[in-house]
Formats: sequence, C-alpha cells, structure tokens
Amino acid sequence: MSSLRPRATTPRATTALLGAAVALVTALAATGCGSDGSPAAGDDKSAAGDGRASDVRLRWTACSAPTAAQGSDGKAPGKAWECAKLPVPLDYAKPDGEKIELALIRTKARDKDKRLGSLVFNFGGPGGSGVATLPGLATSYEKLRERYDLVSFDPRGVGESAGVRCLGDKETDAASQVDGTPDDAAEERTALAANNAYVDACAKNSAKLLPHVGTLSAARDMDRLRAALGDDKLNYFGISYGTELGGVYAHAFPGNVGRAVLDAVVDPSQDPVQGNLGQAKGFQLALDNYLKDCASSAQAARCPTQERIVSLLKKLDAQPLPTRQGRKLTQDEAVNGIASALYSKDTWKFLTQGLQEAMNKGSGDTLLLLYDLLTGRGTDGRYSNLGPANRAISCADAQQRYTADDVKGRLADFRAASPVFGESAAWSLLGCTGWPVEGKWKTIDVSAQGSAPIVVIGNTGDPATPYAGAHRMAEGLGKDVAVEVTYKGEGHGAYNSGNACMVRTVNDYLLEGKSPARGTTCS
Repeated sequence: MSSLRPRATTPRATTALLGAAVALVTALAATGCGSDGSPAAGDDKSAAGDGRASDVRLRWTACSAPTAAQGSDGKAPGKAWECAKLPVPLDYAKPDGEKIELALIRTKARDKDKRLGSLVFNFGGPGGSGVATLPGLATSYEKLRERYDLVSFDPRGVGESAGVRCLGDKETDAASQVDGTPDDAAEERTALAANNAYVDACAKNSAKLLPHVGTLSAARDMDRLRAALGDDKLNYFGISYGTELGGVYAHAFPGNVGRAVLDAVVDPSQDPVQGNLGQAKGFQLALDNYLKDCASSAQAARCPTQERIVSLLKKLDAQPLPTRQGRKLTQDEAVNGIASALYSKDTWKFLTQGLQEAMNKGSGDTLLLLYDLLTGRGTDGRYSNLGPANRAISCADAQQRYTADDVKGRLADFRAASPVFGESAAWSLLGCTGWPVEGKWKTIDVSAQGSAPIVVIGNTGDPATPYAGAHRMAEGLGKDVAVEVTYKGEGHGAYNSGNACMVRTVNDYLLEGKSPARGTTCS
C-alpha cells in the first residue's frame, strides 16, 4: 500500500516528484509509452550550537553514478559535479558520539567574482535523494548557478546517508500486491499482517537508525552543512517535504537563515488525518482539472471520465491487469499510478495513455510504470530506499498511531473527499501503526521570529501539497518573516513549471535580494 502523502511516494515519490515529469517523459518515450508536540525550547537552544562543522574540510571529488538506494539511472552526473561526505552525529544528544556520513553533491557558481555562496536544495519526500535528483533538474536552476554553488544532499536515513533498510526488492514487490484498501475482515487481516511485516523488517534491519532520522535532526544536519560550506547563512530552496524541513530549520536556527524559498508547501498545522484528507482533496482537484483539460482538447474522444475510472478501479480490485513485465497491476498500484501522473501537467498525456490501455486493451503497462516511478522501483526491479526512508522519517516525526477502527470511522469523509483517492489516503494512516519509535510532535511548530524573509509559494492546482498549506506555513513562520506568493497553475510546485513570472520572482529574490511584494500572484 503506497501513501499519497507528499512525503512519500513522493515519491521517487517525491524523489521529488518534481523530477518525475523528467523521468516519465524519458521512460515512457523509450517504451512507447506538527504542533502541541513541537520541538521544545530546550531542544532549539541546544540546536543553536550544532554548527560545529566550520572546522570540517569537505573533500570534494568526482561523482560516481548514483546507487540503487539513491534511485540510480546508471549514469554519473558529469564533470561539472563534485561529491563529498559530511560526518554528523547519529544522536544529537551525544554530539561527540557515533557519527554517520551525509552524501553531498554540488556544482560551482559560474561567476566567481559575484558568487553569493551556496544554495542548498531539498526536493522532497521525505526520502528523496538530493544527490540523484539535483543533476537531473539542474537545467531549471541554471540562472541561479550564475552566483550560487548549487548543493544538495541525501538527508539522514536516505540513499547513501545511512539509508534505512526494510524489505528486500522481491519482498517489496510481493507487498505491493496486497490489497491496501480492504473490503472485508479477511482482507483487513491480510493488510494488517503485511503492514506488521514491513514494520518488523524496518526494526530488524535499521533499529539503530530509526530513533534518529526525524526532521529536527535533519535540520541540525543542514546547519552543520552550512558551516562546512563556509557560509554564515543558509541559502535554501525547499520543495514539497523540503518546505517542512525548511520551516523546522527556520524555527531551530532563525538567525542562520539567509535567502530562503519554500515551494509546494506542506501545511505544518495539520495532523496526519487532516493531511491525508487534504491530499485526497488535492489529488481529486488535480484529476478534475485533468479531465476538463482533456475533454476540451483535440484528443477529447480518447478522454476518460471519472465514472469510467472508478469502474476500472473496482474491476482491478477483483482482477488485476496483466503487463508485459509479467507483474500484475493492482487497484492500489493503479490509484497511485494515476496520482503519479498528476504531479505535472507535462505527464497528463501519459495518464490518458495509461487509462486507455487499461480500459480498452486490458493492459496495465503504463499505469504500472507510473506507479514504479512514484515508488522508486527501477526497470531492473531494484527499489531505491525512498519508501523505507519516507516511512521512517514520517513516523519519527508524527506522534499519532491509528488503528483500523480509526480508519473505518473516517472512511466516509475520505470517500466524500475523493471517490478515486479517498480510500487509499485513509488506509495510509496505518503506516506508523506498531512503529518501534515514538514520534516527536503532533503538528509542527515553524515559528521563526528573527529570521530573514522567507518566500512561501502556493500553487492553486497542486495535488500533493494543496494551496491552503502555503498560507498556514506563512502564518506559522510569522507575518514579519513569510512573504506569500501565489501561482495559479497545475502540478506539484511552481518554479519548475517554467512560468516566466514565477521564475523571475524567485530569481530576483535569490540573486538580487529583491523580496517580492506580499500577495504577488503569477498565472
């Protein structure tokens, strides 16, 4: 069962699902197809001394190809890129104790005379490898590279930064075939047993890591990264879950914030029920927009309707579809495959293709490929550690642990929110049930009094991080800190849409320090 939360299957489920559009176009063309429990003040004060890496000399060397855990395409990023490792404490309560190493990547600023420092990226997840993602998306940030070194990293528990391990590849394939939206007592028992087996595997294979992969620890790592890069302030570009990480960093280190942009913003005020419900509504909105767009296009005759999609999903619940891979496309995989294509308007055409194949040809090939891209499964059958890292980080953060009865009590609300995505979003709430580590907070405190201005961008058509979350993040950061910007568009995020107004607004801030007027809107 895959989560629809922005953080996962973010997938590359969100390796940042910003990168999914690029990967989809390439792959499909080739085939023809938060807070009452927020960080305590004592935690924040101790965090203020975490920048001990100023005396660390990073050893930058040529990068090899990303590994399977990072989501490898088997290709090294090229001569413009350098990689390094940064040692950080496994447990910040024992700063001089055992260390883990964070995998880093950078490309240097082109104009050395006008260089502003480093610009650190987190593309989302949680669980997305920055080392694997940044080179693939770098063309979108070429203007920013004029004056910044572009830098990213695998957060702790991710990729090659002490990556969390749970099930093996074949076991993960088998788990994906379990019905994650049970219809009766027998299916419920099977789903719960599969969830328990996954949790047990994480505890067995990553017990030492699980208590220490939460977002506050990752924020402390970023401050060490800032110091190791030689920057007095952290210049930061956070996307999707990266906005949550950025908000936690600003709360812990307000005085160390430089120029920061949060795009595709997670709502820090929501608990998991509210977050999942909001995301079900967000994906439903995106699906509605896709259906309207398709119906008004030249290929209107090939366009599906929501009724036909719901009918297809009911059929898949009883009888999965075959694929050329030999794997079966299940109902859950189809739901998440549809969600995958909604992360970018550029991939809507592949959603049409996949639905037509499934409805008219009885083939699940394209929808399964979309699902694989969302969940980090390579064409060789190997998975990145996106799924395990996503689960581990989310469960280290959130205190809530739900039961099957909790889910069933809210199913009507989720079904009303979306007849396509609602049930999957509801049952995803069981992801942290039985987790061996307690979560840190109920919702997230991102208050950042004393921080430099932070640009907060909301996209009105964003499926994974609905538009309202940007306003909630801005409220949480504080009115003297947050500068809200609206993008009236489609897909997950705004800057990577290529919208000229949006790109100019962000570039003027990051490159020239020109803060946008509050209430700026691009369309």
